[in-house]
Amino acid sequence: MDNDKIYKAQQLVNLHDFIGELIGTFMLVFFGCGSVAATVLFSAHVGLFQVAILWGIGVSLSIYATRHLSCAHLNPAVSVAMVVGGRMALSKLPGYIIAQFVGAFFAAIMLYLLFSDSIIQYEALHGILRGSPSSVKTAMIFGEFYPNPGAGPFASVSTLSAFLAEACGTFVLVFLIFALTDGCNLGRPDDALAPLFVGLAVTAIISVIAPLTQAGLNPARDLSPRLFAILAGWSSAALPDKQYGFLTVYVLGPITGGVLASLMFTHILAPFMKAKEDCNNCKCK
Repeated sequence: MDNDKIYKAQQLVNLHDFIGELIGTFMLVFFGCGSVAATVLFSAHVGLFQVAILWGIGVSLSIYATRHLSCAHLNPAVSVAMVVGGRMALSKLPGYIIAQFVGAFFAAIMLYLLFSDSIIQYEALHGILRGSPSSVKTAMIFGEFYPNPGAGPFASVSTLSAFLAEACGTFVLVFLIFALTDGCNLGRPDDALAPLFVGLAVTAIISVIAPLTQAGLNPARDLSPRLFAILAGWSSAALPDKQYGFLTVYVLGPITGGVLASLMFTHILAPFMKAKEDCNNCKCK
């Protein structure tokens, strides 16, 4: 009987985690990709920073809304990094990742329902045939491309450079998440402010990386909306290249950066912190 109660309790915890990650990732993609849609279709925002700050606000609000349900990773690269760093059990990883991809896909559907008429009108006015190479101008609402289609005619970013940009950007993001939430870091902000600072970190990173790759930093944020764009008629135009860059750049890049950040923080920086102050509160409960 006790084992049955333990099993049911664990299932309830897993359901909380799944719902939290699904809703949080939905909100993140809705706010972030929605800001891109408003910029592309209506020129509602001027300059990279306005889009970047909206992404950051979206991240902060999504974390605040769901961190009581799950640990509010909202990003497979962050979840993998947490497992590598010993902050989350490996058994939880599949549920987190599935929820993140599902949430991002639902957000893409919702955004298309909201903006589909405007997208059709934009394509008609600009002579864009959906699925043709020129339809990248609207496909970028959902998935990322390198170089950024809005970066100008002289932008040049190789697959290797794009991979390094995504890996570097995610490295910085995950490193800051560890630093901002680790109980051993006495310089961290109050727990109530940590989501705000994570959002500011996202804003700063996007401001630097987006001209190169649109700053995905999140495999679920990129791959799920990109898959939806393929199904919605953009076909191969929704892919950034013909060399599987949607996987190597926008999936493997962020995961690589996140894992390296986790290893560096856990095995290099954290021991220095623990040497200065005894700490027993270094895990996400």
